[in-house]
Amino acid sequence: MSHQYNVNLKWNEGRVGEVFSPELNSKIEVATPPQFPKGVEGVWSPEHFFTAAVNSCFMTTFLAIAENSRLEFKEFSCNAVGVLDQIEGKFLMTEVVLNPTLILTKEEDEEKALRVLDKSEKACLISNSITSKVSLNPTVIL
Repeated sequence: MSHQYNVNLKWNEGRVGEVFSPELNSKIEVATPPQFPKGVEGVWSPEHFFTAAVNSCFMTTFLAIAENSRLEFKEFSCNAVGVLDQIEGKFLMTEVVLNPTLILTKEEDEEKALRVLDKSEKACLISNSITSKVSLNPTVIL
């Protein structure tokens, strides 16, 4: 089974463009991050998209696995930190650190919740498609 996801890009000016998809209803401005020459503050960068892809895939994988595992929870959130390093003259996204916070409805589900979070990170198709290290630092609140 194969799926395709279409993303188009149009350059606007300077180091800024916008990405959009014929399958979606919105556009997102994208630019060189401010850490680089002529970078732009306050605009999504490829590095943000990369980190967001890992984080959003982790969430959707978690939601499916939690449902299949009958894990009840009140709230799920996750902050992610993408790490860009220069190695042997090349810039690489070397790591994405996922920091999920899960608020449970039942105290007795704490171990189950940690297993589901771990399984979700291991099953995430984006994490499995990249060479960057993905680290998981979960917080479970009872």
